[in-house]
Amino acid sequence: MISAVLVQPASAETLQEALLKAYQSNPTLTGARSGQRAVDENVPIEKAGGRPRLNATGNYTESILKPTISFTSPQRAATANAQLSVPLYAGGAVKNGVRGAKTRVEAGRASLRGTEASVFSQVVAAYMDVIRDSAIVSLNRANVGVLEVNLQATNDRFEVGDLTRTDIAQSQSRLALARSDLQTAEANLIRSRENYIALVGSPPDNLETPPPLPGLPANPDLAVQVAVVDNPDILAAKKQREAAFYDVKVARAAAKPTVSAFTQAGYTNYLNTLPIGQSDSQINKSAAAGVELNIPLYQGGRPAAQVRQSQAFESQAIEREIEIERGVIAQVRAAYASWQASLQTIVSSQAAVDATALSLEGVRAENSVGSRTILDILNAEQEALISRVELVSAQRNAYVAGFSLLASMGHAEADDLGLAAGVLYDPVQNYDRVKNKLLDWGGDPAPVPVATRTVDTPAQNAKVAPETK
Repeated sequence: MISAVLVQPASAETLQEALLKAYQSNPTLTGARSGQRAVDENVPIEKAGGRPRLNATGNYTESILKPTISFTSPQRAATANAQLSVPLYAGGAVKNGVRGAKTRVEAGRASLRGTEASVFSQVVAAYMDVIRDSAIVSLNRANVGVLEVNLQATNDRFEVGDLTRTDIAQSQSRLALARSDLQTAEANLIRSRENYIALVGSPPDNLETPPPLPGLPANPDLAVQVAVVDNPDILAAKKQREAAFYDVKVARAAAKPTVSAFTQAGYTNYLNTLPIGQSDSQINKSAAAGVELNIPLYQGGRPAAQVRQSQAFESQAIEREIEIERGVIAQVRAAYASWQASLQTIVSSQAAVDATALSLEGVRAENSVGSRTILDILNAEQEALISRVELVSAQRNAYVAGFSLLASMGHAEADDLGLAAGVLYDPVQNYDRVKNKLLDWGGDPAPVPVATRTVDTPAQNAKVAPETK
């Protein structure tokens, strides 16, 4: 299990709260959900190709100049026509188009899961960056304070002739470098906090130590086995390959016969402008029904080209699936190795922290009896600082690598992280809402922003709350 070392105030913000904020308002996630709703609409669009079509036309005609050889043409006429067409057979284009659209909906859902895991990984990294950089700022500030005390003590001992100007210069040099390191650490903390705001939508507020990560694998082989089954990028690539298979069938349908049934009706009213005796009625009505068979004989080679093109896209999707699987496997193994290396680094860094603390205490004691120089103390203090910074960095790296490992395995999404019930976005609800819609009129309400803006958040600083022991 992994956990950070810093103990934060009781009112601190938790990692789960940060993830929940990002889940609700991160624009990458909210935009991906909108994109998935657009993909959902491809299903009713494809279904529309197999549904009846009803058209109506009407016109009014006024003869400005009658033909000179025609004495029976009407002066004006109003006509109306209606036609109902019902597709009976389309060579499989509609059926396979719908299947392909449904498969792409499933691919989109998997991609949405991948986006969710990616955003969560970024949030976890940003969260741990703030914790790490806050600790580094605290360590550097404490180091500056110690070096200021050392410089004052060195000056005092110089005044009584116990030390030389060289000792003072060495202390001044180390203090100047420490202040420079502190400024760099403060800048890094501000950058980490601003990055946190960009991802989460609000400033970090005394971030709490994150809980241990659950479900980490015992070995890389087990991690790969889980990832091959559950990784959302692999699942999305697999569904895209299946959809490309249906695209080939749709392309083949272009060379097949189509059958449709139709009925049509017409109405013409000559508005009493037919010459008397030419017609018993000023109104003409007509109606017809039938079946239309369309057999394509030659289309310039277009259908065959479209089939070959679709097959090439299917081949590309097959190779893409393998490419993504390769990348995921490499990512899983690399994340596992990084996680293990960071865990080992934590152990080594903790040992180094203990050793440098003991060494610093001993050097100071030896300096008091004259067997160690001021430079020895400065070096020991520098080594102690470096070991503490490395420990904090290793703890950050271990947690981020562990979470990245879970994400690449497909186990770092909202359901896996136990975010508050009742707030989770369900893409199936929108699909069920639109998949069978029939009307040509209507739509959804005008889009409004879902993600929160951060322009009103205050510019971040490098203030760090005091640690509680």
